Amino acid sequence: MKTVAYHNLGCKVNAYEMDAMLQALRQKGYEIVPFEEKADIYIINTCTVTNIADRKSRQMLHKAKKTNPEGIVVAVGCYVQSDTQAVQADKSVDLIIGNNRKKDLISILEKYFDGVAQESVIDINHTLEYEEMKLTATQEHTRAYIKIQDGCNQFCTYCMIPYARGRVRSRQQADILEEIKGLANAGYKEFVLTGIHISSYGADALLELMQAIDEIAGVERIRLGSLEPRIVTKEFADSLARLKHICPHFHLSLQSGCASVLKRMNRHYTPKEYLDGVECLRAAFAHPAITTDVIVGFPGETDEEFAQTVQFVKDADFYEMHIFKYSRRKGTKAAVMPNQVPEHVKTERSMVLQELEAQMSEKFRQYYIGKNAEVLFEECREIGGKQYFVGHTREYVKAALECGSISCNLENQLIDTKMTGFADAEILTAEIE
Repeated sequence: MKTVAYHNLGCKVNAYEMDAMLQALRQKGYEIVPFEEKADIYIINTCTVTNIADRKSRQMLHKAKKTNPEGIVVAVGCYVQSDTQAVQADKSVDLIIGNNRKKDLISILEKYFDGVAQESVIDINHTLEYEEMKLTATQEHTRAYIKIQDGCNQFCTYCMIPYARGRVRSRQQADILEEIKGLANAGYKEFVLTGIHISSYGADALLELMQAIDEIAGVERIRLGSLEPRIVTKEFADSLARLKHICPHFHLSLQSGCASVLKRMNRHYTPKEYLDGVECLRAAFAHPAITTDVIVGFPGETDEEFAQTVQFVKDADFYEMHIFKYSRRKGTKAAVMPNQVPEHVKTERSMVLQELEAQMSEKFRQYYIGKNAEVLFEECREIGGKQYFVGHTREYVKAALECGSISCNLENQLIDTKMTGFADAEILTAEIE
C-alpha cells in the first residue's frame, strides 16, 4: 500500500480537517509516515491568512517534491482556493484540492491514479453546503477540536479568508453531538468548539449546543474558540456560567483598540462595545482568562491611533495577546488604502505590545500562585533539567508537576493541584495537595 506524508499549516479548523483526512487515509489502508521521509504521496494542507502563510505553503510544497521527485505532491486548502492559478502553475504540485473537497480526498486520489480528469476546486463563494467530516480520534490525546462552522461573511478589509472559505455554513447539531459522544467514549475529556467564525452559528444556537454537550457523559471541559465581541451580552455570559463544564477562557478578537482603525478594518463593533463584553464575562466568572488578537500598522494607523490601542489593551487587561504586523494582501480593500505603514514602524509597535503582553501574562499567572487549580495533564517534558508532567488549568494556564513527586503516568488525567511558583516565564509549578 502507498505511503503518505503530510504537513499542516494554519488554524485549528485546518488541523481538524487534516485529522479527518488522515483518518480516511488510514481507513483505506494508506501508511502514514513522517514528512521528512520519502513517501509516495505528500499532502500539504495550506494556509493563506498572511503573505508569510502563502510563502510557507509554497516552501512545504517544494520541500516535498525535493524529498521525492517521483512522489505525488497534493496541495490542499486555503492557498489553493485563493490563488488557484499560481498553485496550478507550480511545477512542484501534481494535484490540487480546494476547500469543501477535503472530504473527497480518497476518491480524488484514486481517480488521479486511474488517469481520470476531475474538477477538484469549486467556486467556494457560491456554495451553502457544509462539508461534513467526523473524527473518531485526533492527533492530541486529551483535547479534541470540534469544527462546528465554516465560512465568513464579515469581509474585514485586510482579510482573504472569506474568499478562501466562502460564505457561512453551519454544522448540524446532531452531527456535532454524535462526534463528541464518540470521542468522549474514546477517553477525550476536553472539547474546543472551533470554526472560521463561530459567532455566526448564532448566540442562541451556540448556547443550545453547549448545553447539550454539557450533558454528555465523559465531557469534563468545554472551551469556545475565537468569538466576535458583539455576541457577548450579559445574558450570554450568564448562560455560559451556568454550564457545569465550561472553561472560563475566552478569546475575543480585537484587532485594534481605536474606533477609527476598527472602522477602516470594517470591524462591526466599537472599543466600548468590546469592553462591555469583557465586563460581562468578568461579572459572570471569578477570574476568566481573556485573550485576543491585535494587528499593528494597519494602513493609515497614526501614532495617536496606536496610542489609543495601547491604552485600550491596558484597560482590557488581557491574559494573552497574539500580535500581528499588518500583512498587505492582494485583492483586499486594505491593500490599496493610502498611507501604508512602513515595516520598521510596524516592528516598533509590535515590540511595544509584546512587552505589555508579557507583563499582563505574568500578572495573570501570578494570581494563581498559592491557589488550588484543576489541571488536565497532557505530556511529560523537560524544564530546567528536570522532568515534569505538563498540562493546562481551566483558564488555559500551563502548569507543571515534577515527575519525581509521583509514580504514575498522568496523561489525560484531571488532578486538583496547588500552584507554587514559576517553572519558567510561561509555566507554573504545581503540587498535589
